[in-house]
Amino acid sequence: MEGSSSSGSDLAFKSSQTIHTEHLKTVRAVAWSPAGKTLATASFDSNVGIWEQGRDNDADEDGGEDGEAGLGNGEWECIGTLEGHETECKSVAYSASGTLLASCSRDKSVWIWEVQPDAEFECMGVLLEHSQDVKCVAWHPQEEILASGSYDDTIKLYVDDPSDDWYCFTTLKGHDSTVWSLAWSPCGRYLASASDDKTLRIWAYVDISATAAENAGEKNNKVLQVKPPSTLTSGQGDGRWVQVSVVEDAERSLYSVSWGKGKSGGLGWVASVGGDGTLRVYDIQEDPSSVALKPKLITSIPDAHGVYDVNGVSWNPRRGFEDVLATVGDDGSVKIWRVDSGKC
Repeated sequence: MEGSSSSGSDLAFKSSQTIHTEHLKTVRAVAWSPAGKTLATASFDSNVGIWEQGRDNDADEDGGEDGEAGLGNGEWECIGTLEGHETECKSVAYSASGTLLASCSRDKSVWIWEVQPDAEFECMGVLLEHSQDVKCVAWHPQEEILASGSYDDTIKLYVDDPSDDWYCFTTLKGHDSTVWSLAWSPCGRYLASASDDKTLRIWAYVDISATAAENAGEKNNKVLQVKPPSTLTSGQGDGRWVQVSVVEDAERSLYSVSWGKGKSGGLGWVASVGGDGTLRVYDIQEDPSSVALKPKLITSIPDAHGVYDVNGVSWNPRRGFEDVLATVGDDGSVKIWRVDSGKC
């Protein structure tokens, strides 16, 4: 991996536009809709802002790559403000389908909004499962399953009951301090969490129904099996969520984790950053003989933002750019990094 955003890379990054939001306090988080045409912002003023770019005369009317509208020079406009949280909004996220938006707050709540035509949003549920400040929300990449992490050290998973309402179907316990960030694996079978306890943990839903065969004396080298989360919602099988990996490389709190597809096969690459200023990237491979994962550290860059904390990391989701990621830090900068696959 290169040590700067430009060395050894044929990519160039520059500021394209600035959105002067109508938020009255700090903007804590931002999320693109899956189509890339709308932005949602979470602010300490307790509101969520919804933004769209107005079309200008130079805009590509035929749409950009993959049929999506190109980003022109039109001004970004606030097309909606979602009110309801009592205090600071900490995170916001769109579902994979783009039909749902989740937000969370210091008021201990998670709100789920339905995205409707003409920039209308309807509240579908207010979830009060956490006992403390909710720091992050993350949608499953295929299913309508929502995860949230909190100051109460737990992770909650939610699904919709078609005959009733959204509800928490399980709580993941294991961290000893605040859960700052969550990231689903691209395949959707694993969930990574970053915490104030300095650990990076990976969770999976494990089917244990095969233990009956083992107890009967039958040889079965794969008694435990990782299953997709949808197995849980179907009410079939005998299983539970467990930790399949605990990584303790960080010297201080971990603030952010991102899981990208990577370019080495397997389950992809996990990047983590935090208070020790180090950017770490792990290659994640499954072990055919065990449900446990053993992340392989493929790069570690100390002082990624100089002497400052690194607060966020995110892999580029675009096809062909799976080896590109961005970090943000207390130095006020955004750095773009590219993995040198030849050294992994």
